[in-house]
Amino acid sequence: MLPCNPGGHAAFQDTFVSQFLKFYPDPFVLPKSTWDYIVQFWFLDLSKTDSVMQECYSVFGPEPRLPSCMLRSYLLALKLKVTSITVWCRMLKETPRGKKKGDKTPCDSSSTASKLLPLLERWHLKPENPFFLIFRLYQQQFLDQSIHRGLVNPRHLALAGDGTPVRTAAQQRKKRICDCKEKGCSSCNCKRHYSQPDCNWGWDSHRECYFFGYHLYMYVASDSFSDLPVFPLLERASRHDMLSFLHSFFTMKAYLPKFRIEKLLPDSAHDAYAVYDYCRREHIVPFIDLNPGHTGYFTYKDDFTIDDDGVPVCKMGLRMHKDGYEAAKHRAKYRCPKSNRKRGCFCEHPCSPAKYGRTVHIFTDDNPRLFNIPPRDSKAWEKEYDRRTSVERSNKREKEDYKLEDGRHRSTKMWYCRLYGIMMLQHLDAWEMPSAEAFQESLLGLTA
Repeated sequence: MLPCNPGGHAAFQDTFVSQFLKFYPDPFVLPKSTWDYIVQFWFLDLSKTDSVMQECYSVFGPEPRLPSCMLRSYLLALKLKVTSITVWCRMLKETPRGKKKGDKTPCDSSSTASKLLPLLERWHLKPENPFFLIFRLYQQQFLDQSIHRGLVNPRHLALAGDGTPVRTAAQQRKKRICDCKEKGCSSCNCKRHYSQPDCNWGWDSHRECYFFGYHLYMYVASDSFSDLPVFPLLERASRHDMLSFLHSFFTMKAYLPKFRIEKLLPDSAHDAYAVYDYCRREHIVPFIDLNPGHTGYFTYKDDFTIDDDGVPVCKMGLRMHKDGYEAAKHRAKYRCPKSNRKRGCFCEHPCSPAKYGRTVHIFTDDNPRLFNIPPRDSKAWEKEYDRRTSVERSNKREKEDYKLEDGRHRSTKMWYCRLYGIMMLQHLDAWEMPSAEAFQESLLGLTA
């Protein structure tokens, strides 16, 4: 039958108050860390889960457990670093005693982007992935709540994106579907059944080893104070960051069509002309570090060359000094390095008869990859690009603090459940909550 929860979140709070003193006659002996969890889940309203999940239930059969209670239990398991669902179910059946417990892969990214990006731009993806349901739960009850609290601004969004390896097993999981072994052939080439066909082998540059699993590409609101995640996608482990970026970016646009991206902050693996052209068409300011393997000097305006970071170099081989930029005209101004406003040009071999010395205007239309607004050698660009590390901190929290890779799952469905559950907790951790002491006082008033 369909789940029914007429009391909503208040029903959970009433049940908690009535059962709390039954299991913990002296609740104040619990450690502060436990009270911090109690405070978070007391204010975490998951009542929308019951309506979102209702379409997944049959009108016949026994009365089911409330989906909101099951999601709350799963999030608590992740919070307590319990990696096995079987172990968690066994722990839930135990009666508490109220005592303290003891205190990067090779890829031609430029060619890939130029071929794949126009195709994805024309082919509008639809939000029909198997994880759509868990995404709705995450969006309605966590992402939207963070937006309401002012932690994420969907109208002026600065996104940092990066990929990270997620190890799911020590080796490929497969089993025979033939009877060759019974016939005495132990090394046949017959087809196998793979439990995770969307996983494969990839190279982990941080650990310097091959691994079997996924390549998680995560987007984080880089201007949020708590490095809040926005949208993830699990790709094959062998995929390069550029491939994962293109697929996940347009998938994110399908799932979050009302989000307006103003700034994009990926690393040098995304340094490709097609990406800059797309950002210019969509009015997105890219903050992408140059890939050393893709740079080179070239002549600009017949007598100037361009350094590998987009700064013009004069005939004397000197880098010109930045003299401001005009965002409205999409151009940056550089002046002779041997001139100033008081003395004018004092170069021994001036390249311009002007008293002020030679000036050069760099237009982003000439080369959107090299000529950024703001320029790469400016403090404004450096300050914004430093926020790209927000996605690295977010990935670290998921993998190390919340033990993402410790899940013992054999399906992508369960890995998405674990990933989105961890993302929910990241948002919950960022919400402002009352102190444990203030909550204890209010709770005593309820139980009185």
